[in-house]
Amino acid sequence: MSETPLRDAIRDKYGKAAAGATTAACCGGSCHDPISSNLYSEAETADLPAEALHGSLGCGNPTALVDLRPGQTVLDLGSGGGLDVLLSAKRVGPTGKVYGLDMTDEMLALARENQRKAGATNVEFLKGDMEAIPLPNGMADVIISNCVINLSTDKDRVLSEAFRVLKPGGRLAVSDVVVRGSVPADIRRNVELWVGCLAGALEESEYRAKLSAAGFEDVEIEPWRVYDLQAARHFLSAAGIDAAAVVSVAQGKFMSAFVRATRPETKTCCGPDCCR
Repeated sequence: MSETPLRDAIRDKYGKAAAGATTAACCGGSCHDPISSNLYSEAETADLPAEALHGSLGCGNPTALVDLRPGQTVLDLGSGGGLDVLLSAKRVGPTGKVYGLDMTDEMLALARENQRKAGATNVEFLKGDMEAIPLPNGMADVIISNCVINLSTDKDRVLSEAFRVLKPGGRLAVSDVVVRGSVPADIRRNVELWVGCLAGALEESEYRAKLSAAGFEDVEIEPWRVYDLQAARHFLSAAGIDAAAVVSVAQGKFMSAFVRATRPETKTCCGPDCCR
């Protein structure tokens, strides 16, 4: 699938989700409990609009990955209905700022309405692409994202842009779908139908390599929910797919993972040779 049809498909799915055609939180708008259940505690979301939770199409909880502090600036890539933005806004407080970036008009409208209902004054939602973030260099302390980077057809560009926007010492903390080990391409596509994502997830070693190539260090990829493909047998069989073959090859290889990395601190030059 070329980039333009893929982007159109993403906009269509997320636009329908924002409009209420999909009300459960799941990656790509396909509701399968093993992917989407129990991502947030009731205590976290009790004082937020229900629509913010319904508009969250993630596969994890990136706000649980990082220690956010008062006064920090946070950017959420693919912010959807604004749930992770609003959770982050409570933690950075009135002296901090949280930006949500999304390319879908319907999601932006939903997020801004949720912001209004929550009374969050330290939040701003922006329309744009994560491959070309409309923010200046070095402005964010933390970048989060929830099952969105896997949707991009240019993940190298996304990670390069994230690196650019982070301050030296800034942190990337995302939830994403990750593949561990080799899976045949046709079976991988079939599993992705079940997971509900519209684009290919990265293999774990490839994810690490791309983060390092973008300049990040201290890369960590921590699987936290491995998808039980036995639970997908009915879905795969109904789609005319040999479920037994898929399970035998791909069981234990698709997962939601916490992905963490850091932009290195700027080195201070104290002599003629130290910047070589």
